[in-house]
Amino acid sequence: MKNFTTTGLILFLCTFFLTSCSKDSINDEVTGYNHVVTTYEVYNYNAIEVEILEDLNIYRKANGLNELQPISAISIESEDHNKYMIQTGTVSHDNFSSRASHLMNQLGAVKVGENVGYGYRTADAVVNAWLKSKGHKENIEGDYTHFGISVRQDAEGKNYFTNMFVKK
Repeated sequence: MKNFTTTGLILFLCTFFLTSCSKDSINDEVTGYNHVVTTYEVYNYNAIEVEILEDLNIYRKANGLNELQPISAISIESEDHNKYMIQTGTVSHDNFSSRASHLMNQLGAVKVGENVGYGYRTADAVVNAWLKSKGHKENIEGDYTHFGISVRQDAEGKNYFTNMFVKK
């Protein structure tokens, strides 16, 4: 009886664990093109973040460009990168392709750009620095529709900035 119970249990476990799911059609694949956002994310912007978003839109409008709309999911992605930079003690674009891919899948973005910074004390200071840098300025003036920002401080009170741009 003990052998029968053990054999039955093994057969059940093999059947349960070795059975796989399959799609009836290749059209069931989820891609960045048919992915629908079903969750609502909230990001609480602090004063310097709001000022940066406003400064960037004032600059864009003054230069005949469309104003960008903030999206919380972009700011949350930016915040995650700030946490990474603070943890590693470096200012970088490390893992940018992963962040861009996530925003493409989550939001249906077709283009993603990113500006980072460190140490500036005011919104005006970081925005002016970005405008003096060719690559950062190209992102600010780029063909984008939405953006997000995160500013976080390390243990010493130094600001880390990640500003991401998205075209939907």
